[in-house]
Amino acid sequence: MNRFDQAKMLMKARKLQKELQKEIITIEKGDGAVKVEITGEQKIKKIHIDKDSVDLDDIAQLERWIEEAVKEAISESQKLAAEKMQPLMGALGNLGL
Repeated sequence: MNRFDQAKMLMKARKLQKELQKEIITIEKGDGAVKVEITGEQKIKKIHIDKDSVDLDDIAQLERWIEEAVKEAISESQKLAAEKMQPLMGALGNLGL
């Protein structure tokens, strides 16, 4: 791989990273009681809890909803990143890497 090809790949990778930063995935659990927003880079942006939908006598349920929402959000962001990176990875393979 020559320097020009390396520079092109680096530029594509940076562009992809910026795109992933802008992508927001929202996951809801407990019929909207818990909402998690995460970027395509797997950074949690916000966790919202609807106090009217939560039974404070059942904190264990709220914890499960939060855990499930975070796990699903991370999984979805990983899928998104993999989909967006596929063309870049194919290009690297074509260059013999």
